[in-house]
Amino acid sequence: MDLAAVILAAGKGTRMNSKMPKVLHPVCGSPMLSYVIDAVTGAGVSKIVVVAGYGAELVSRVVEGKAELVIQEEQLGTAHALLQAGPCLKDFNGSLLVLCGDTPLIEAETLVRLVEKHRSAEVAATVLTAEIEDPTGYGRIIRDEQGKIFKIVEQKDASLAEELVQEVNTGIYCFNVNGLFDVLKQITDANAQGEYYLTDAISIYARCGQRVGSVAIKDPREFTGINDRVQMADAEQYLRGRVLEGLMRAGVTIVDPRSTFVDREALVGRDTVLRPFTIVEGNTVIGEDCIIGPGSRLADAIVGNGVVIQSSLVIDSFIGDNSVVGPFAYLRPGTKLGQGVKVGDFVEIKKSYIGDGSKVPHLSYVGDATVGKKVNIGAGTITCNYDGENKWPTIIGDGAFIGSNTNLVAPVEVGNEAVTGAGSTITKNIPSGALGIERSKQVMVKHWSIRKRKSKD
Repeated sequence: MDLAAVILAAGKGTRMNSKMPKVLHPVCGSPMLSYVIDAVTGAGVSKIVVVAGYGAELVSRVVEGKAELVIQEEQLGTAHALLQAGPCLKDFNGSLLVLCGDTPLIEAETLVRLVEKHRSAEVAATVLTAEIEDPTGYGRIIRDEQGKIFKIVEQKDASLAEELVQEVNTGIYCFNVNGLFDVLKQITDANAQGEYYLTDAISIYARCGQRVGSVAIKDPREFTGINDRVQMADAEQYLRGRVLEGLMRAGVTIVDPRSTFVDREALVGRDTVLRPFTIVEGNTVIGEDCIIGPGSRLADAIVGNGVVIQSSLVIDSFIGDNSVVGPFAYLRPGTKLGQGVKVGDFVEIKKSYIGDGSKVPHLSYVGDATVGKKVNIGAGTITCNYDGENKWPTIIGDGAFIGSNTNLVAPVEVGNEAVTGAGSTITKNIPSGALGIERSKQVMVKHWSIRKRKSKD
């Protein structure tokens, strides 16, 4: 399909009251601009140009590899913004979609319908329109006696009669590229806002005798622009609802959709249960037959099948099949759990590998460690991995037993089947099968309580 798209994304978004460009604010885990790029890609666009302005450097990172970026140095209006894309399209002769980067609800199917109608009608431009009860703030579609569009008038420039029109401009168009940029150069800023309106191109086409078509959008929510954080929250709720519905129809049980939040890039397997107050973020992948929550947050995590995670935080970590995490565990980036691992309450693991069948049941910190298979790490164990300047590794062999309240001062290695005595501070390697104990001699002070009581009298 000989189809290109220009996405207008140069505005700061003053009403967002933010340092970040409006189009980069995340909705359901992804920048709203990403939704628009995905929509035009899904519509069969072969070339995408994004017009950036405020925060262009940040925008460039999001569009890298997906679209070509051009800069609108001064934000002088939508027609001026589209003109900046001209050099990128000088060798392109097909149809051009134009839309804004703050419309994350737009669907690829709607854009396909717009393009098909544009081409079949053989018109110079086609406008995606909508009939809404309250058109306040939108440009009005003004038609002649034959029902043909002859202009679009913005709210601030509309007469009282024009303000009563309920058919509005969605800000989404399909143009023939040939002749478009000549039309854009004829547009002036003689209007209430002193800007170069892209909508004025429609009246220029009409005056020149070139036909302008229209397609009515089926769901008006699709063209909703995000101008402030209240509107962003509404869009977030709508998109999250669609994500959850898709998961449930694919075989995921979501106990309470009102208190469950799943980003659109996340994947969840069949027969997994998401309990209330669960948050699944980023590129998280959860396998089948898992129980997640209540009160768990997973971000960029990979979770196998049959895993249980209760009231825990899992960040950029891997959890093998049939493992159990929590309650109140914290898996920090770089953690990898084998199969059938138990990580219990108030356990923190950082950048460590825990082998198959091993247990860290409670109240322990394991950092920069490699733990073998079927290891039991007692309560209160700490890997002392940081000496104030460098992080050092701890290695625990298969079948080792680490007694409660053991301090493993890295770098240190505990061999296979080795044991540490409870309350030990281990500073030297323990050979396989050996017992390592480091304790001060217990001192007995007889009659201490009596002497203490007398000293207070």
